[in-house]
Amino acid sequence: MATTWQAALDAIVGELEPELIALRRHLHAHPEPSGQELKTSLRLYQLLGDEGLSVRMGPAGCGVMADDPASASQPRVAFRGDIDALHIQDEKLVGYRSTHAGVMHACGHDAHATCTYGAATALHRLAARGLAPWPLAWRAILQPAEETASGARQMVEAGALDGVQRIFALHVEPNLPVGAVGVRSGPLTANCDHIRIGIHGRGGHGARPHESRDPIAAAATLISTLYQYVPRATDSLEAVVVSIGRLCGGTNPNVIPERVELEGTLRTLEASVRLSTMEHIQQLARGVEEITGAKITVEFAGSIPSVNNDADATETLRTEAAEVVGHQNCHLIARPSMGSEDFACYLDHVPGAMFRLGTASDVTAVTPLHTSRFDVDEKALAIGAKILARSVVATCEPRGE
Repeated sequence: MATTWQAALDAIVGELEPELIALRRHLHAHPEPSGQELKTSLRLYQLLGDEGLSVRMGPAGCGVMADDPASASQPRVAFRGDIDALHIQDEKLVGYRSTHAGVMHACGHDAHATCTYGAATALHRLAARGLAPWPLAWRAILQPAEETASGARQMVEAGALDGVQRIFALHVEPNLPVGAVGVRSGPLTANCDHIRIGIHGRGGHGARPHESRDPIAAAATLISTLYQYVPRATDSLEAVVVSIGRLCGGTNPNVIPERVELEGTLRTLEASVRLSTMEHIQQLARGVEEITGAKITVEFAGSIPSVNNDADATETLRTEAAEVVGHQNCHLIARPSMGSEDFACYLDHVPGAMFRLGTASDVTAVTPLHTSRFDVDEKALAIGAKILARSVVATCEPRGE
C-alpha cells in the first residue's frame, strides 16, 4: 500500500499526464539526430527552468542538466533520459508523425526524455508542497548523442555526475505490454566495439581481374570468414555477435576499385571473450590478406562497456516498480541484451541501474525498435515517471549509522 508521499507523488504525475503526452508528441514530431539536438534541448531547458529548477545546457547547446536548487550542498541522485533520434523515415499515419524527413524517434528517446521531465517536475512539486518525507537532492540529465555512443561521456565531462551518488535510467521495451516492467541485476547489455576495416588492393578493369588485387573480393571473403569462424572459435555458452553494417567501395560497375571500407560492431558480455575475439578477428584478417594479396587494416574504436546494474540500485527499482505496476507485472529479465547503451559510461563512475519499461499496446503485433513504424503506448509515460521519481525519493531516505 502506498505511503503518504508515494500517493502524493503518484497524484502529481497523474496531474502531469496530459502535459507528458503533449511533450512526447511534440518531441516525436520534431526529432533531431545525434549531436544536433539544439531545439530539443532548448525546449526542455525552458520547460524545466519555468518549473523553477536550476538548469544548464550541455556541451555545444546539446543536452540539459536540471537540479532542485533547494539541495545544492547534498549528494544527489541522478536520473537520465536521452533525447536524440535516428536517421529513419517515419511511416506512421499519426498526427504526431515526424515532420523532419528521414529522421524519427525510433528508439523511444522521446519517451525517455518525457519520463525524465515528468519525474523532475513531480519531485520538485512534491517538495514545494511540503509533501516530501525527507530532504531530496537530485539531478535530471537529458543527454544527447546516445545513438552515436558519445553523449554520455560528453555529459560526464561537462559535470553531469559532479556530486552524484547514484543514477537511474529507463529504456522502452516493445516486447513488454504497457503496465509491465523488466529488471535485472548485473549485466543488462553487451560491450560494443566499433570495427573499422580498410582493404587496400590494386584497381583494374572489370574484364581483367587477374591484373588487379580485388579489394571487393577480399571484402566478401573477409565478411564470410568472420561470420563463419568467429562463432566457431568461441565457446557456444558465451555470447559473441559480429555484424558488418556498412560496405563502401567503387564508383563504376566495370572498374575494380583500389580500396574498400567496412564498418561493423563486435558485441560481447565477458571482458576476456571480448579481448580474445578482437585478436581472432585480427588473425582472420591476416589470413585473408595472405590468400588475396590485399592489405587489410582492422581498428576497434568507440567502445561502450556493458551496462552492469548495481544490485542495491536494482532492488530499489524493483521495489518501487512493483508498487506502481504490481508484483505480478514486475518481471526478471533472464538474459542480457546484446544491444549496447552508453548509460554504461555513467556506471563507470557511480553505481546505478536501468530498467525496461513496457510500451506495447498489443504484444502480438510488436513493432521493433529502430523501425519506421515504431511507436509507444503513451500510458507508459506516467508509469516511467513514477518509477524514476519514487526511486529517487527512496534512495534519498536517511540511513541510520
